[in-house]
Amino acid sequence: MRIITVCKEIMNKRIIFAALLMIFMSLLLSSIASATDLPGKGISVQPLQSTISEETFQTLIVCKALEKLGYDVKPIKEVDYNVAYTSIASGDATFMAVNWVPLHDAPYKAAGGDNIFYRKGSYVVNAAQGYLIDKKTAEKYHITNIAQLEDSQLAKLFDSNGNGKADLTGCNPGWGCERAINHHITAYGLKNTVEQNQGNYAAMMADTIARYRAGKPILYYTWTPYWVSDVLKPGKDVIWLQVPFSAIGEGETLNTQLPNGRNYGFPPSTMHIVANKAWAEKNPAAAKLFAVMTLPIADISAQNQLMHNTKISEADIERQAEEWIKTHRKTVDGWLKAARKAAHKA
Repeated sequence: MRIITVCKEIMNKRIIFAALLMIFMSLLLSSIASATDLPGKGISVQPLQSTISEETFQTLIVCKALEKLGYDVKPIKEVDYNVAYTSIASGDATFMAVNWVPLHDAPYKAAGGDNIFYRKGSYVVNAAQGYLIDKKTAEKYHITNIAQLEDSQLAKLFDSNGNGKADLTGCNPGWGCERAINHHITAYGLKNTVEQNQGNYAAMMADTIARYRAGKPILYYTWTPYWVSDVLKPGKDVIWLQVPFSAIGEGETLNTQLPNGRNYGFPPSTMHIVANKAWAEKNPAAAKLFAVMTLPIADISAQNQLMHNTKISEADIERQAEEWIKTHRKTVDGWLKAARKAAHKA
């Protein structure tokens, strides 16, 4: 009987040991799986964007993809572009999803360039920018090229403050387009006839649109994707002006002429996700995610138009980003798979 009792005790201990071993292995495998599925767990991320609310949608999509990798993503901070680059370079912030090339080349290089920043892949491609005037004035006076505004009589058509010069609705001080526009004005001999109006771009464009609706000539700079071209439609309400030759400035010799022979003064632009390089090297999952993410420009334009047509809140924009991710689940899953694979190899 004693032998039987001892055997039972041994069997019970083995059963308990086996059960404990299974629990341990389960926890271990769970921990490994968690580390693989959530490589960013416990790591903070600080996203930045400019004060342009139309940048929130594409920034949120990046934020939400990072969250799916386990990263602790803080609320987006809005800062001036120059501040964004210096903040990311110093490590006070993690990334920005709206690094324009070539428009932001100067502040990017000034803050450290490729030695300080991680920038791989193209998040958005084929973004356009340039100068436009209302179609009625263009057709009446046969204006197709901004250099024609060297003629003071033509320039006065766009004078809104009575100083005899054409008022060109330009950019916020400090933006890359500010320098490009000023360089164009000099390069095309327009300093005596054209001046760039600067301030809050959205407010200035509201005034420009009001002038157009009042039947007055307008001259302005804009870019895509942005809601302006959904209100003042190129080809219907306004026309793009060409430039006489390529003149980028900043010592650049980039040819801005398009394959069809037209030249609008700016090359087709791309937007990139730019991050602190040291942080990206320590976070291969996030680095890979930044490199493989792509967002169709038409989707941004559609969301931006919705923002302009209806008053929407930050919660609405966040919901729109979540809906985009849900609609493009296969694409997003592909990004996440590549990111997790990169973390596993590291």
